[in-house]
Amino acid sequence: MAHNVIVEAKKCLNCKKPLCRTGCPINTPIPQMIQAFLNGDIDGAGKMLFDNNPLSVICSIVCDHGRQCQGHCVRGIKGDPVEISTIENFISERYLDVLKIECAPANGIKVAVIGAGPAGITTAIKMAQLGYDVTIFESKAKIGGVLRFGIPEFRLPKSFIDRYDALMRGLGIKIRPNMTIGKVFGIEELFRDGFKAISIGTGVTWPNTLNIKGETLGNVHYGVHYLESPEVYDLGKSLIVIGAGNVAMDVARTALRRGVRDVKIVVRSDRSTANADELEYAEIEGAEMVYNKAPVEITDKGVYFKTTVCDENHKVVSVSDTAELMPADSVIIAVSQKPSALLLTTTYGLELTGRGLAKTDENGMTTIPGLFASGDVVKGAKTVVEAVEQAKKVALAMDSYLKGLTGSEIQQ
Repeated sequence: MAHNVIVEAKKCLNCKKPLCRTGCPINTPIPQMIQAFLNGDIDGAGKMLFDNNPLSVICSIVCDHGRQCQGHCVRGIKGDPVEISTIENFISERYLDVLKIECAPANGIKVAVIGAGPAGITTAIKMAQLGYDVTIFESKAKIGGVLRFGIPEFRLPKSFIDRYDALMRGLGIKIRPNMTIGKVFGIEELFRDGFKAISIGTGVTWPNTLNIKGETLGNVHYGVHYLESPEVYDLGKSLIVIGAGNVAMDVARTALRRGVRDVKIVVRSDRSTANADELEYAEIEGAEMVYNKAPVEITDKGVYFKTTVCDENHKVVSVSDTAELMPADSVIIAVSQKPSALLLTTTYGLELTGRGLAKTDENGMTTIPGLFASGDVVKGAKTVVEAVEQAKKVALAMDSYLKGLTGSEIQQ
């Protein structure tokens, strides 16, 4: 462990107005958690974290702490902030081994959760705690979504996700793997078979394209696909990664670790949008950052780029007339993702936004009564903690909706 947890905890000033907490998207009770830990109540501290965020241990690893909790720590103004992530990880990982989740008495009401990524896992756990009979429908062979298939093992060990699989089964949650809703059956059939509320948490699993010539060639791949199973790709000795975010950094680092010698991450603007830590890791592991280059054509020999100029807000304001070839054996495009259209476009009565996302009200309900949605399928590609935060609200809204149904509606 990089830091002594107790030493870090003792650095906390227990501020009356904790900026660390306001900087956290899910409003983690950081000072209270740290004080409980220092007072010897480590189980109480773990319960605080889990109750507020069932994926606390995951978020302690993958969150952008520099922009969130730690980035708002008062101690960081004149020195080093408290390593909140280190404290959270120590407490929440230990708590997974000892937790005893209290659930309301079983009410026999069936609810379905589509997708077992961050939003789906959170919704399933919260609904099980409220006494509902929960079934998760997951298109992959294993749960986890982006946690398992989009974040490399060296950043997030898969063993953490396996522990959540066991945790959910222990709560009585049923898991149907290899089941893509929209292929074999859809939302209508779920309602037909007695599910009284359904939550969609399928995330954004389809890659965005560049829509340029050469994108269908055999040496071109997409980041979201590569990270799912990098072992099946032969990228050669040189690689161009087109993108500016965390996925681009993960792709580059994975390729370098798998033997690609020359990796360039090419960005259209003059800055990266990735977490500062992830950018630094990518560079120190050997990736070369190339800024102000816009791709215009991909060939078997590499990518043709035009040079861009950005304003003070980092927006591209002009592009050069001529393009130059940047040689490479392979190209991986990592310019964000969008939701799969399969379920969203085949469900009658489900309205979408202009971006192709599920349209919901302030409670997370879609345009179909009883059908809710949360996470990236609603907001687009965001962070794990934001998906968890929204899924918590949706679980409460589902509970409220179900309690508002009449007895005859429940029995139907």
